[in-house]
Amino acid sequence: MTLTSPRKRRHPLWMAQTSQILFPSAFCLLPSALFLSDIVFLTGLISPATAHTLKTDADVGATFHLEPNHNPRAGEVATVWFALTRSGGQIIPLEQCNCQLAVYQQPLTPEEPPLLQPPLKAISAEQYQGIPGAEVVFPQAGAYELELSGTPKSGADFQPFQLKYNVNVSAGKTVSAASSAQENSQSSESTAPFLSQSVVVSLVLVLILGIGGLWFARH
Repeated sequence: MTLTSPRKRRHPLWMAQTSQILFPSAFCLLPSALFLSDIVFLTGLISPATAHTLKTDADVGATFHLEPNHNPRAGEVATVWFALTRSGGQIIPLEQCNCQLAVYQQPLTPEEPPLLQPPLKAISAEQYQGIPGAEVVFPQAGAYELELSGTPKSGADFQPFQLKYNVNVSAGKTVSAASSAQENSQSSESTAPFLSQSVVVSLVLVLILGIGGLWFARH
């Protein structure tokens, strides 16, 4: 009697039934995996929501935004804007507001003057037109406070307000006042020899031209 090994005892029909059991489950998992990969891919394409900070004082509210994405870096230009609205949703453009922006470095001390007072200008951002905005360069990393205050111009109808916002600045190009002064002095020193050489060359040319003119006049 010849013994048959277990591998040879597998019937093709049984193998077909086994494949029908295993493979459908695998194909059922495939669409789910593809669906999850699509979700991950689409999530990567969607940018984070634009951050805004809302505050109110008296009858004035302001939507505050800072570019880039409320994550400024020291020594780099950051753009800030404030969409001012009256109660009821009416926009207050900069032309109707005596607005001032002051930047303080934290922790604050009593009677401390502002570190910066960036000039405000009318800008357009998102759906807002003519709102106050400014460019700010924070000197070093750390915590700061932005204070926007305003009073109505003639013909405008809203109450005086004062709004404060906290801003955290990450490390970037930190430039101290001493290094800035040193750079300016080096620039002036390098310019001085160039100017003196230019004056000498000009005098020599004038002298040569004068002698040449006299020689031609005599001959």
